[in-house]
Amino acid sequence: MEDTYINETLAVKVGHVFPPDTNNHGTLFGGKLMSYIDDIASISAMRHSRSPVVTASTDSVDFLAPIRTGESVCLESIVTWTGTSSMEVFVKVLAENLITGDRKIAANAFLTFVAVDEEGKPVPVPNVIPVTEEEKYLHETAKERVEARKKRRAASKELAHVIQKGKPWK
Repeated sequence: MEDTYINETLAVKVGHVFPPDTNNHGTLFGGKLMSYIDDIASISAMRHSRSPVVTASTDSVDFLAPIRTGESVCLESIVTWTGTSSMEVFVKVLAENLITGDRKIAANAFLTFVAVDEEGKPVPVPNVIPVTEEEKYLHETAKERVEARKKRRAASKELAHVIQKGKPWK
């Protein structure tokens, strides 16, 4: 298993934002964007691991600017860090006014995927090699995000234990 340059994991998705894609404010539904994010991130993860993957977590989706009807939405994803079988994927979301050419970062997200075999068991993945300044920054700061993820997951398990009594909410 050979290490992979981060840019080899790049996946890009571009589309128009049409009225059925938007909410009552004329901006792209957040849930629709989250679906696009998970889709494009899984492509980067599979491109890197060359195996099926499952989404283990979505750290955050930070909505920074609205994406309006008539604009294009462009998602770019890369694998920024790898563990034994897990991969951190960064997604950058750009909105573009196709008439003026103005572009802005509309959102960003970090997700974690696990490479699995046909039976759903984790399989090893190669390391990633950062080259550009952006890639190096994302790679070097990943350890902090991994630790935060572990703490959040432990807290989520604790919460599930407390609230999971097999009874519906009253």
